[in-house]
Amino acid sequence: MKELFKNYYNSPIGLIEIAATETDIKEVSFIDSEFIINTNSCNLADECYKRLDEYFKGERRDFDLPLAPEGTEFQKKVWDELLKIPFGETLSYLNQAVNIGDKKAIRAVANANGQNKISIIIPCHRVIGTDGSLTGYAGGLWRKKWLLEHEDNLVGKEKQLNFFGEDNA
Repeated sequence: MKELFKNYYNSPIGLIEIAATETDIKEVSFIDSEFIINTNSCNLADECYKRLDEYFKGERRDFDLPLAPEGTEFQKKVWDELLKIPFGETLSYLNQAVNIGDKKAIRAVANANGQNKISIIIPCHRVIGTDGSLTGYAGGLWRKKWLLEHEDNLVGKEKQLNFFGEDNA
């Protein structure tokens, strides 16, 4: 197994842990900590840090990094579909299931999205309920809402998100 390096990015919505080998990003996830304890970074983790910083500053819309998420073939198929959702756009879980070829797999798709360990870069936050509601996000629905509004603001959209049954401008 390749050595795993870590770097940490203090985003506006919490601390993000970046885990990478020298060749692939393995994980980008929110962690419940206010302190960075151990950083043993590498060039790729540093590059991911830089790109996350640009994303949060509104200067970057795509990441173009070598990704190597660990999961089943089905999960990887679902995550590959997530990478096709354009910046500032959303897709329903049902549409995502249809796009992978099985509209009956909606729950499996939602579960696979929940297992995505490379958040933001593999944009599971762009998947919403069929009725436009915000449902499911491992980092918390408040973060999902923030990320969607961040992207909407950058593309000049005014979208109303149904958050916990309430419309929010």
